[in-house]
Amino acid sequence: MNKKVTGKKAASSASKTLKSPSTGSKSKAAAGSALTQTKAPKKTTSAKAATSASKTLSDGRTSKASKSAAGSALAQKSGKNKK
Repeated sequence: MNKKVTGKKAASSASKTLKSPSTGSKSKAAAGSALTQTKAPKKTTSAKAATSASKTLSDGRTSKASKSAAGSALAQKSGKNKK
């Protein structure tokens, strides 16, 4: 079971990402996932949100706040591979 939660700094970054009108949908999906896991150790990042987070991290145009939120979301991905 995942015991990680989104920290205050990452939650603040996720909030900034969601509020920004210029942020893309993949960054916002990752930020939303990170925010839902604040104080919720039983929640994990879905495969779809993890894919968005991964693309956010690899995109050179992404802001530092978006990358922080995406990193938090990926850190909370469950280790199980479901197919």
